[in-house]
Amino acid sequence: MFERFSRSWSLIKASASVLKANPSLLLFPLVSAIACIVVAATFILPAATSGWLMHAFSDERGSPLAYVWAFGFYTVQYFVIIFFNSALVGAASMHLDGKQATLADGLGIAKSKIGVIFGYAIIAATVGMILRMIEERAGFVGKIVAGIFGAAWTISQFMAVPVLVHRDVGPLDAVKESALLLKKTWGENLIGNGGIGLVFAFIWSGLIFVAIVLGGSAVVAKSAALGITFGALMLLAFVLLALIQAALQGIYSTALYRYAEDGEGTAAFDRQTLENAFRIKA
Repeated sequence: MFERFSRSWSLIKASASVLKANPSLLLFPLVSAIACIVVAATFILPAATSGWLMHAFSDERGSPLAYVWAFGFYTVQYFVIIFFNSALVGAASMHLDGKQATLADGLGIAKSKIGVIFGYAIIAATVGMILRMIEERAGFVGKIVAGIFGAAWTISQFMAVPVLVHRDVGPLDAVKESALLLKKTWGENLIGNGGIGLVFAFIWSGLIFVAIVLGGSAVVAKSAALGITFGALMLLAFVLLALIQAALQGIYSTALYRYAEDGEGTAAFDRQTLENAFRIKA
């Protein structure tokens, strides 16, 4: 347990060194989150306020039109997420090459891949819809099956965005190449030895504990002003931590892809650190 935490912490420190040198990388997950909120509001608010959304999903299995609506929503949301993730990966890769990347640089890289990104978004939305249908139609067993296949899909596509950013391939090839890269390198031990999420689980737990303590202090003090102040500070802390985690994961996946492709590390990610991150059990 402690060895795993130590390896995860080493990876976070390596990713953090890149983020510290180029804090503008935080802008990518921030803009992505804002864009996702806009997309959700565009799809959900009109459908909900008109009453159509409740009617469309009143049947346990949903109407065909509801599935068309859901597929459109999934596709646009995935497109936004993948687009900005691609921009982050592109900018992070520039930094690892010794270049100072800006928001405009990353967005330019993502824009040059917009066709592939859209195709990959359709694939991701299709997988998401299939898993949702399995979950809805097969009851408890369906939830288990959907969970297993959903986890397998997430793991296999860990390097899909770096692939489509760095290589001139189509969306299907990006899907296949991502799975092959994991099989070629660390495969099954991705989650077991991997990381960044393990360390952030501790950080999130600590932050939640602090929020509870501060909230309790405000209640005991019977001060609405204190409660609002603590609430605003904790909200800011949660948002900032989420942005940092997203940025670190993007940086990490970029370095991992580059190592998987050429077997070499970078100034921030030495070869031994990357090898230890996904060490195959004997």
